[in-house]
Amino acid sequence: MSTAELLLRVECYVAVRRALGYATRSEEKLLKDFVQFLELNKVSGPIRALSAIEWACAPAPGRGVSGQASRLRVVRGFLSHLQAFESEIEVPGSGVLPSFQRPLPYLYSADEIAALMKEASRLGPKDSLRPHTYVTLIGLLASCGLRVGEALRLKMEEVRLSCNHPHLQVVQTKFRKSRLVPLHPSCAEKVARYAAQRKRLSYDGLSDAFLVSENGTHLSYRACRNTFSGLVQRAGMGKRPGTGRPGIHSLRHIFAVSRMIEWHRTGMNVRDLVPHLSVYMGHVRPAHTYWYLTATPELLSAASEAFCQYSQGGQP
Repeated sequence: MSTAELLLRVECYVAVRRALGYATRSEEKLLKDFVQFLELNKVSGPIRALSAIEWACAPAPGRGVSGQASRLRVVRGFLSHLQAFESEIEVPGSGVLPSFQRPLPYLYSADEIAALMKEASRLGPKDSLRPHTYVTLIGLLASCGLRVGEALRLKMEEVRLSCNHPHLQVVQTKFRKSRLVPLHPSCAEKVARYAAQRKRLSYDGLSDAFLVSENGTHLSYRACRNTFSGLVQRAGMGKRPGTGRPGIHSLRHIFAVSRMIEWHRTGMNVRDLVPHLSVYMGHVRPAHTYWYLTATPELLSAASEAFCQYSQGGQP
């Protein structure tokens, strides 16, 4: 199969995946890189499993075992697709490379989140919107469980505070899904305060981005991540035994865990409520939500208390 034919096959495969609702931008880039690898190495005839493994394991700065496994998973799907048309094509086995081990998240305490917001309020430049923007970003991530990218992409018209039930409209996010995210009254009050500050400082004329940068654009993910790392350092936080490093994505984890703890403590039926949490967080299936539910001592204690009530004849 020629390079041109393989590239056409990649486009067809990606189109099918996209039609099924998958995010395919990174897959398409990886598969085209795989085709280029075959061309550079003058691989002719049916594609062999070894070629796919060599491509997946090719050394690159910053790519570890999990990155290699991810690359192999992508190319395995493509080769399985090709095998339906060319039976001689080989597909690497699923256990060839070590499976990805999920790093333990860092779960912030309420005091740590408050400390991060306090440090954010001290950011410069003086008399700019920037400190208010980062305080609001941290608050939204911790109280609404948004993905970082979802918060950064919010536009003014998608932050609906004047409705009877204030909410965010998260548009065309992961898996091409849109959803409404209700805001707790205390959260809505803080968001409204930021919107007023944004208007008072004349940032409305710069951009329709809600969390606006000093350049008048949406905050970039890289700038956001770097700024947050600085806040973590200034707040004196670091890796704890048995956890990962404190990062911005961990705010989504603590949102999910805190919600589960609260449901357990108030005696609510957690099993029935998990699907609602999945919808709120923008997951396609509840199984995706369990990724965020780390068994913290507090969560285990709350679950244990709920089970004791159940075993003694109470309601779960």
